[in-house]
Amino acid sequence: MKEAITRLLEQTLASMAENGQLPADLTPKVQVDRTRDPSHGDLASNVALTLAKAAGKPPRDLAGAICAALPANQIVERTEIAGPGFINFFLTQDSGQAVVKRVLEQGEAFGRSDAGAGRKVQVEFVSANPTGPLHVGHGRGAAVGDSLCRLLTATGWDAASEFYYNDAGAQIDNLARSVQARCQGLDPDSPEWPADGYRGEYIVDVAKAYLGGETIDAEDRHVTGAGDADNLEAIRDFAVAYLRREQDLDLKAFGVHFDCYFLESALYADGAVEAAVERLVANGHTYEKDGALWLRTTDFGDDKDRVMRKSDGAYTYFVPDVAYHLNKWERGFGRVIDEQGADHHSTVTRVRAGLQALQAGIPEGWPDYVLHQMVTVMRGGEEVKISKRAGSYVTMRDLIEQAGRDATRFFLVARSPSSQLTFDIDLAVSQSNDNPVYYIQYAHARICSILRKLEESGEGFDQDAALQQLDKLQEEHEKAVLRQLDRYPEVVANAAVNAEPHQVANYLRDLAGDFHPWYNAHRTLVEDTALRDARLALSLAVRQVIANGLDLLGVSAPESM
Repeated sequence: MKEAITRLLEQTLASMAENGQLPADLTPKVQVDRTRDPSHGDLASNVALTLAKAAGKPPRDLAGAICAALPANQIVERTEIAGPGFINFFLTQDSGQAVVKRVLEQGEAFGRSDAGAGRKVQVEFVSANPTGPLHVGHGRGAAVGDSLCRLLTATGWDAASEFYYNDAGAQIDNLARSVQARCQGLDPDSPEWPADGYRGEYIVDVAKAYLGGETIDAEDRHVTGAGDADNLEAIRDFAVAYLRREQDLDLKAFGVHFDCYFLESALYADGAVEAAVERLVANGHTYEKDGALWLRTTDFGDDKDRVMRKSDGAYTYFVPDVAYHLNKWERGFGRVIDEQGADHHSTVTRVRAGLQALQAGIPEGWPDYVLHQMVTVMRGGEEVKISKRAGSYVTMRDLIEQAGRDATRFFLVARSPSSQLTFDIDLAVSQSNDNPVYYIQYAHARICSILRKLEESGEGFDQDAALQQLDKLQEEHEKAVLRQLDRYPEVVANAAVNAEPHQVANYLRDLAGDFHPWYNAHRTLVEDTALRDARLALSLAVRQVIANGLDLLGVSAPESM
């Protein structure tokens, strides 16, 4: 309906320009918004306020002229001019109820669009170092990133998901030395334990698997434990493969799939890092100082220049990121979204600066970033800080095992990534209206229960006939549900454009919040067949939209609870 009113206004303004009521060269941008208070209409536009000066008319007078010029239609019942010149639109009963027909006709496609026009977009997320189990922060990144891919696909983008393994550098050396120490019978309390070694129990598991000659088999790796505690290189290869497998299992349990896994080590093996550095030097954006190579990032908006290559010859961590993103650009991804923890915020400016300095035709401000804040896990009113397995943090697997996949995914995506998140395990497992995922899934299950009762009664339901009875939906609760259903495509579109899947989670809570009071106040399987069928049709539409929305978040829609 929002799009329909926008088109109606555009048509009206064009007609007024042709008739000389508005300047012929006027290029209006029509904005239509939903009203917060139904008593002020269903939709409103400020178009008269934005065009008044160019039209040479007071806003209220122009609003009146626009209302008078609206062509005959079956959408608008009446209009009102409010305040300084807002136009409020009251929709006809039929137009408000038509959403039920659209939902039931389109089914799973309702809310989807071709806005992306098949353009390529890559979403990189999780991208954990293969040095230990995934923690709850990785879980939030997985929930947000996977939902983003689903949203972009639903709005017509050719979306690809990617996991970037940081399998090179000091942290991998620390991992190898930690596993080697365990293989040699040392523990973290031993004086010989590596200074920056990893202390979690999972290191014991890796060491036992290595010494036992276990084989790690995967699509891109085949590694067998050598059993030699002195062979640090073999330990390194095995430990990385082992922990990559563990992370893969965690992600599979979370219902997250990646189209591509990219290894940082490949950038060095292929010479991509060196090539990027040479290109930056050749382009004149670097200089030598104190034995180090610097990049003039201040030329591209950074607050100070950054070291690229330290005096010991090692590259700083943002340099391979520049080479990696050049690789993404060369793979044809005109749009890239990096979903990362907020601790990566300092790399955003320097990576973008490095990409501009490459002079590779990459647009300014590319790639996009979605940075999520930390997650605090609570249970029994107290913060949970550690896992025995990880040693110093709560793992994603802990959360899934305790709260379940659906609740974990929903809770981790339900707030804006820029907001800190408190994950209350007790709330996540509770069967109460305070638990948002339960509240939403229960609405879906309730509707399935209605349909089972109908089937048990032996009474039939003709959906086509029911769609002719929608004028029976006169209760205020029903009108509220209809308004919510009509919002769904707009919510999906906005969530995809702004990379904010939490908008879908919030919408589903609102829809369930309108459905449950209606369900509680008005019986569906009443004796009046016409009213019963109209309410069944509305219920089916609610069920479909809940299922569609939950699918975008990777959450199931159960038929019974």
